[in-house]
Amino acid sequence: MTYKNIVSGRFISRPNRFIAKVNINGQEETVHVKNTGRCKELLIPGCKVFLAPSENPNRKTKFDLIAVIKKTENKEILINMDSQIPNLAAVEWLKKGTLFSKEALIKREVTFKNSRFDLYIEDDGRKAFIEVKGVTLENNGTAMFPDAPTIRGVKHINELIEAAKEGYEAYVLFVIQMKGAKEFKPNNKTHKEFGEALKRAYASGVKILAYDCNVTPSTIEINSPIKTNI
Repeated sequence: MTYKNIVSGRFISRPNRFIAKVNINGQEETVHVKNTGRCKELLIPGCKVFLAPSENPNRKTKFDLIAVIKKTENKEILINMDSQIPNLAAVEWLKKGTLFSKEALIKREVTFKNSRFDLYIEDDGRKAFIEVKGVTLENNGTAMFPDAPTIRGVKHINELIEAAKEGYEAYVLFVIQMKGAKEFKPNNKTHKEFGEALKRAYASGVKILAYDCNVTPSTIEINSPIKTNI
């Protein structure tokens, strides 16, 4: 996935979860944050961020905040924090013939019982649901999800278990929106119920996948599988 005309800036503050104040070329701008999660470990005053110009000339905010550089003790990690991009990146990745053939039918936002899953796949008799989760939380090489309690996420996991029981292939795809994570695990400290649901799903035949991404300020592409510690 590619963004156009990226600019950089310095994060100042986040008045609410939808907007941020960013210094762009010496001028303070109010920008839209494309991630309503907490992201407190990422959006630290003074950190370098990357922004994409809005394509809507009538919008109040001229830019979308899409990526940030996270500094650790010995390195910097470029993290894409656009919560809308993992689904698009997943479709692009699937069309390369990764989990299914290149000719597979891919549908987005398909309803099953009381849930709407991100992706539905049909491929030579195979039928599958995939729920995609973008991951921006990282600690010492471990990527974790969620960064805030997600009742909706638990519901989706439980519905995937039901889909698996009815004969569908069922997947949870964690898209790690960075490079460098060595493993993935559920963030039980933040939401134990989600981690427990994930364990039940794994035991019920739901496939748990975690892939890192190649990330630049203007691109993101799903790359390599990483170890899952469920």
